Amino acid sequence: MQQVSHHGRTTTYDEFDRGGSGETVLFVHGSGGSRRLWKSQARLADEFPVVALDLSGHGGASDTDASAGFESLSAYADDVLAVADEVDASVLVGNSLGGAVALHLLLERDAEFDGVVLAGTGAKLAVLDDLQGWLADDFERAIEFLHGPDRLFHDPDPRLVELSKESMRACGRAVTERDFLTCHEFDVRDELDGLDVETLCVVGEHDRLTPPRYHDYLADAMDGRVAVVEDAAHLTMLEQPDAFNSALGRFVARVQE
Repeated sequence: MQQVSHHGRTTTYDEFDRGGSGETVLFVHGSGGSRRLWKSQARLADEFPVVALDLSGHGGASDTDASAGFESLSAYADDVLAVADEVDASVLVGNSLGGAVALHLLLERDAEFDGVVLAGTGAKLAVLDDLQGWLADDFERAIEFLHGPDRLFHDPDPRLVELSKESMRACGRAVTERDFLTCHEFDVRDELDGLDVETLCVVGEHDRLTPPRYHDYLADAMDGRVAVVEDAAHLTMLEQPDAFNSALGRFVARVQE
């Protein structure tokens, strides 16, 4: 684990370099997640350098006192920019909340990346009222709901479910609730037309949290492409890592051309 200090806090990240050349790819996790959820993408380091970070309050990273919504999104963007500058990342991969952070960087910070991959995300990320209530008052019920059929997973190895649940519990109720409330306020549907960056949208065919139509919308608005991962739901990179990595590898090769 490595770290970088910025804005009075420390952001942690893992860097994998197994001789791969070209674009450094930076991975940003979703709500209640951590850099550990990208463990299967480390094998891509044979092709290109791979970096996965912890957003503030997640994994080993120190927290921010930002409130949910735009303020938290901006703080998370600071985390990503700090690591991106440190490792010279040129391709950004964001899952769910991480995709919202990526879009925020492109829209609000004029961040320059050669390519962006938006996985399990959308231009608007509304959260069910019931889930918001459970995140406030019954965290274990919220965790169980999110791990129900075709939400985070479709038909996963039980060990992946435990990894995901452990990650949420380690983040804790307050941080996970902040993440989801930040997603709930996120809506950039009217702001995407001016973006000019190579874009890939990756979605699990069974994803009920951010269904395929969300990704079709992003791809249409950003002149990007969609990759549908079969037999997967929201966390495609964990549930079907070979298919996810194959799509990502082709995209990075195209960006490098």
